[in-house]
Amino acid sequence: MSTCSQLIHTLESGGCDQALASLYALDGSAQRLDEARARCVRTAEAFAARFGADAQGAALFSGPGRTEIGGNHTDHQHGRVLCGSVDLDMLACAAPNGLDVVRIHSEGYPALEISLSDLAPRKEEENTSAALVRGVAAKIRELGYPLSGFDACATSTVLSGSGLSSSAAYETLVGNIFNHFCCGDKLDPVAIAKIGQYAENVYFGKPCGLMDQMGSSVGGAVFIDFNDPANPVVEKVDYDFTKSGYALCIVDTGSSHGDLTDDYAAVTREMGAVAAHFGKTVLRDVPLEDFRAAIPALRDECGDRAVLRAMHFYDDDRTANLEAAALKNGDFDFFLALVNQSGLSSALHLQNTWSVHNPRQQAIPLALAEAERLLDIRAVRVHGGGFAGTIQAWVPVDDLEKFKTGMEALLGQGKCHVLHIRPQGGCVVAE
Repeated sequence: MSTCSQLIHTLESGGCDQALASLYALDGSAQRLDEARARCVRTAEAFAARFGADAQGAALFSGPGRTEIGGNHTDHQHGRVLCGSVDLDMLACAAPNGLDVVRIHSEGYPALEISLSDLAPRKEEENTSAALVRGVAAKIRELGYPLSGFDACATSTVLSGSGLSSSAAYETLVGNIFNHFCCGDKLDPVAIAKIGQYAENVYFGKPCGLMDQMGSSVGGAVFIDFNDPANPVVEKVDYDFTKSGYALCIVDTGSSHGDLTDDYAAVTREMGAVAAHFGKTVLRDVPLEDFRAAIPALRDECGDRAVLRAMHFYDDDRTANLEAAALKNGDFDFFLALVNQSGLSSALHLQNTWSVHNPRQQAIPLALAEAERLLDIRAVRVHGGGFAGTIQAWVPVDDLEKFKTGMEALLGQGKCHVLHIRPQGGCVVAE
């Protein structure tokens, strides 16, 4: 069991370099490894300064962001998705404190303190980090594990508003800390993901699906079938993206997700209306042939946009499955064609690239158009929930500088982010 000062020494001496390289230097870059090591040292030093260098049991934990690769707005209809963890994460140095309280200091945010003696949901904590910590703790106690307090200092590289799901990264981070200190590491990544979803649904106040948490917690490329949402089928897809010859870019269009609640709600509402025509709650329970036969009646009953959005569900549900198969077969060219197909379906059928409430703001279509112009092989799509925010592009490594320069000429410096699919999800980085 290391003290914080011993952990710092191990990091500085390169004793954790192999673990750090597998998380943060997937391209083999010595510079990226140096930067990752320095970040870990800074995080541990921040802990030592606040809680003491002699804190026993100090360890580093990581909760990665996630990227949606396929299956745009299919999870809430019990469909299939393909997602992956990325090398941007929330990193924390933490140690048990022997108290009945959790104290977390996140860089750039107010400190929070949660008593483990009172884990009931609090209305005033909705949409806060405190709600997520309290919810994760409550669910772990409900599962029968004895809780004990810890102190932590955290920092994040997960881009705000990027669709990389900072909330899932935080839930995964906190879940792994509790798992290590209180559960003897007995909770597997799927269990930690479900705990995070519970915290977000019940305590944070967001009725999200499970894709974000699975993408962050499980690691690598992950194919998920939500036909039974309580027991989703989760499959890691074994593919080394570093050997594909392509880079994953997430491009921030600079458009805000604010005031888009109705746009997001309309997607589920309209898909649900089509399912209701057949006496079902979700589209996964409606056979495709029954839907196609009923399109004339559905146009009158639900409207054309609802029919198009249902078409998208069936197309993208199938596409996500094919994408996973293409990666398993090592057919990256077919995978890219499917990414493009998914992007077209989102734009034309799902219609989530801009909001009808603000037609002057069409940053997503504009960014997609510029990305298409810059790329010989079109493999671009809206990223995440849509209507604003980010796009995703798979860019040939040889064209990366040209693509990055072109996108940032349109959108501004620092708007094009080159990411990697990291093979490990939430984890203990070093101890």
